Amino acid sequence: MTEIKQRLQAIEKEALDAINSGDSSTALEAVRLKYFGQKSELKSVLAELKSLSPEDKKIIGQLANIVQQNLSTALKERQDTIHKLELNVRLSCESIDVTLPGSGRPLGHIHPLTQISQEIIDVFRGMGFSVVDGPEIETDYYNFEALNTPEDHPARDSQDTFYTNAGPHVLLRSQTSTMQIRAMEKMRPPLRIIAPGRVYRNEEINARKYPLFHQIEGLLIDRNVTFGQLRGTLSEFYRLLFGKELKTRFRPDFFPFTEPSAELDCQCPFCSGKGCRTCGQRGWLEMLGCGMVDPNVLSAVGIDPSIWSGFAFGMGVERVAMLKYDINDIRHFYTNDLRFLEQF
Repeated sequence: MTEIKQRLQAIEKEALDAINSGDSSTALEAVRLKYFGQKSELKSVLAELKSLSPEDKKIIGQLANIVQQNLSTALKERQDTIHKLELNVRLSCESIDVTLPGSGRPLGHIHPLTQISQEIIDVFRGMGFSVVDGPEIETDYYNFEALNTPEDHPARDSQDTFYTNAGPHVLLRSQTSTMQIRAMEKMRPPLRIIAPGRVYRNEEINARKYPLFHQIEGLLIDRNVTFGQLRGTLSEFYRLLFGKELKTRFRPDFFPFTEPSAELDCQCPFCSGKGCRTCGQRGWLEMLGCGMVDPNVLSAVGIDPSIWSGFAFGMGVERVAMLKYDINDIRHFYTNDLRFLEQF
């Protein structure tokens, strides 16, 4: 036991001398490995404790713990001192010119679909419309039935609409017109709303179509609403959106939830109706579908069609963005290509 005790004391003295003489982080790391590593002499001495009697093992064990603690404390203090010295030397050698310009970070861009959506919303807000929102996972009732769409209508087929496993009548909404019904259930006329959001249709992906896209639907319910007010509202909208007077025209169409229904064409803003590549030399651009709200839709939500009337319209945000920014492929909006996004 006396021999082991003397060896521990010798190791402690030798290690303390090595620690105190260490003049760099590298030297102190070498000391740490030599005296605290798995193959160090201190570890080999501790391995001999098993050959001692219980009384001697207790005495030597306590001494070994004291030696380890003393060495750990001394090493930590010396490492802190050397680290400060090395840091001061480094700082004295590495000067920083605080007058130099910083290395700026590139700023992000608002997505063009978000930009055009906000522009459209701002225009309609200026006309007194409020914004409503609703679920993208809808029921057959809100997406079709309440919008006067018959059961045999092609849009209800799974070739056109995405149905979910949650049930036979649960689907991804194919139009934000669903919010017209939800709004009329909760709000009493008169009312003016727009409903922006994502919609889903089982479309083949090409330059003009994508299974996910964005719509903005509008609805106005009041007394004595006319078709002329619908046209005036939409003409003013396009004037404000494109910043100049543009002619508009209606073409008869059919939508289950409006009667009469129409497609609105707008004079091409790029050539002022003279014909160009954007409008296919026609001078006109097909912009949106619209019409007077069908009385059956009003009755379905408890609004008396003999007192109230209104109009509705819906536009694809991607289509407006493609026209305004002269983009020829809808897929550009979804590729996250920075070369495309950085242009906006």
